[in-house]
Amino acid sequence: MKSSHSGARWLWLSAATLAADRATKYLIETRTSDAFHFSVIPHVLAIVHNQNPGIAFGVFADSSLRWRETALAIGALVVVAFLVWLLVSGRAGSSLGRAGVALMAAGAAGNALDRLLHGGVTDFIEARLGHFVWPSFNIADSALAIGAALILIELLFSGRRTTTASV
Repeated sequence: MKSSHSGARWLWLSAATLAADRATKYLIETRTSDAFHFSVIPHVLAIVHNQNPGIAFGVFADSSLRWRETALAIGALVVVAFLVWLLVSGRAGSSLGRAGVALMAAGAAGNALDRLLHGGVTDFIEARLGHFVWPSFNIADSALAIGAALILIELLFSGRRTTTASV
């Protein structure tokens, strides 16, 4: 049986990621205008100031439903609670899975907090590849993507062990 403390100690990663997300969003929200655009690496990476009222990639951004922000925030908080439960109950897998769950909890919490504070999510990183412009994102979005990738890697490779054939 796994100790509940083995997963709970990963909450530090969630807290640090959430703090970094909130701090960077606060800087963008308080130090830049809505039309802010600063090219870090021309035609590759820029710092921008965007407000996304929808979910990933602006889905539901044009929705006029009055309950959209509340529903999205409540849904994200339910997901955060579930992910934290997975961590503290020791059900989040190995260290790779725990790191992934911790990052996903922080990302969901960071964007839910934005929805509750502003009715949308502050995005500020813009990446380009040639003429393709990736929708702007933030640290919480990055944590969600990296966390999901870590969990996927664990799921795909944790059961594989090399065995030697017996003769």
